[in-house]
Amino acid sequence: MNSPEQPLPTFDEVLLCTPQTTAEQVGLFLRRCLIPCGRGEKIYSMLYADELSYDVSCRAEKLFQHLQRCNSTYRLVILCSCEREHSYIPSAFSQYKVHMIPQRPLPEIQQYLQHHYRVTQPAGSAASVFKDNMCVGIVSSKRAGVGK
Repeated sequence: MNSPEQPLPTFDEVLLCTPQTTAEQVGLFLRRCLIPCGRGEKIYSMLYADELSYDVSCRAEKLFQHLQRCNSTYRLVILCSCEREHSYIPSAFSQYKVHMIPQRPLPEIQQYLQHHYRVTQPAGSAASVFKDNMCVGIVSSKRAGVGK
């Protein structure tokens, strides 16, 4: 948010982890991040890395230790829930831990995201179904099974 015109991360810069994330997926992501290829100033982010299985986490740490010897200029952010800070990945990378609290008020964050997710030419775009021509939206219901 410090550079409002800077684009949001692309699909290859973010890995959204779940308990079903495989070691191969994490390995591909870490290779993109840690093998120097002149990719510029990308910042790679692993989200919810604390949800990885124990086996996947162990393999990820070993691969990270191996690959980071080849590259000292990588940019990697690993985000974990503070409620699961004793799981494998947060423990393995605890020496780099930084507790984060959003520094901007919610309306400012929302405005920033609206700037990046608004479709400028909505004609013929599915974004016209969301409020203010947004290409991202959340559909929810308080009742289960209503087809949303």
